Amino acid sequence: MSVNKPSADAREVDVLFNGDCPVCSLEINHYVRISQRRDLPMRFDDLNACDLQRWGVDADQAAKRLHVRQGDTVYAGIPAFLILWAQMPGYRWLGRVVGLPGIRQLSCVVYDRILAPALYRWHLMRQRRNAKRKA
Repeated sequence: MSVNKPSADAREVDVLFNGDCPVCSLEINHYVRISQRRDLPMRFDDLNACDLQRWGVDADQAAKRLHVRQGDTVYAGIPAFLILWAQMPGYRWLGRVVGLPGIRQLSCVVYDRILAPALYRWHLMRQRRNAKRKA
């Protein structure tokens, strides 16, 4: 899925997400609807159906956390969310709050050590379950 329309006041943002993850898909589909409604210069790439070499990550790395590219820079984790939210009306305030000193560091710890690893373990369990069904 791709929403790719240039705007004078925003730089294009590419988002890499795990479309097989129910939590990730729910959240990203919400962002897709907003970006389409607002005609935002955003592109959304499902790691399961895109060229990951373009992102400079493999499928395992991509499944571990959200990635966002703005210009030539790829961000992962909370920094990626901050870039994404900064582009989204209704979420800019969240980006400003999470980006505050102290809150940003705490958010990074919670995301990197709790949320992202839990979603990644769930991803691996789904992959094993699917592999057993195919065998």
